Amino acid sequence: MELCIFTEPQQGFSYDEQLAQAQATERLGFDGWFRSDHYLRMGPGDPMPGPTDAWTTLAGLARETSRIRLGTLVSSVTFRHPAILAIQVAQVDAMSGGRVELGLGTGWFAEEHAAYGLPFPERRFDLLDEQLQVVTGLWSTPPGEHFDFAGRHYRLEQSPALPKPVQQPVPLIVGGGGPTRTPALAARYATEFNRGFTGEDEIAAAFARVRAACEQIGRDPATLRLSVALPTVVATDDATYRRRLDAIHADPGTFADVNIAGTPERAVEKLRRLRELGADRVYLQLVDARDLDHVELVAAEVLPHLR
Repeated sequence: MELCIFTEPQQGFSYDEQLAQAQATERLGFDGWFRSDHYLRMGPGDPMPGPTDAWTTLAGLARETSRIRLGTLVSSVTFRHPAILAIQVAQVDAMSGGRVELGLGTGWFAEEHAAYGLPFPERRFDLLDEQLQVVTGLWSTPPGEHFDFAGRHYRLEQSPALPKPVQQPVPLIVGGGGPTRTPALAARYATEFNRGFTGEDEIAAAFARVRAACEQIGRDPATLRLSVALPTVVATDDATYRRRLDAIHADPGTFADVNIAGTPERAVEKLRRLRELGADRVYLQLVDARDLDHVELVAAEVLPHLR
């Protein structure tokens, strides 16, 4: 099982703080560092220093790390034109030596769109479908040929489909809890399906749906990586556990219901159950990017038991 650190910089963390967490992630032996792609803080707390752009951040980290995978979980289709996104990701992939992964989703946070004047249409699955077609089409067009696309939302004419990413294909993550369209899109376009922020029964059901969607189109389900993303708070004593919950405004009465929570031993038990459900990778959502002792603890007392 792969273990990646996943964080939420819109909650108030600078580039330098993200860099420190990413470099700790690499030094301590995790497989990747992923971040959300948001422009507005969620919930209470100090909003300073304000948001950082996901792909600008990843470009910087691409040059300041050497091994870990880097990506978004997930970028919203409402933020970027897919042709521009394809160029951005391809460039960061080159800057990283082929270590980038793109998570792409419909977006959901209406307030953030209003705050920055971004369109937020009600029906976004069609946008996601077309963006997946455009991004994968641009990357897979052979050098010297052109890519054309005529959809309802996007139109490309005689695109040179450049630059090409280092990886062919760039790992593409699609996820969510939708019962029909989400698994169908993942089966058609993705290299990884992700289900997060829910209990084990729903994770198992989502994995079953996406495996069935693969079979319906003749794709071997084994070619689609399955992953889980869950908030994570681990500590060896009650006081530290409560302090870490307080830092992310988590409810101590309910946090452990579905998340990775408690002692390192409890965290290992939870991760082993997720592996039994079929998870090939787990994203440990460590929201407090300044708490590098948390990363150290997970690396020392959880990570070795999942190798």
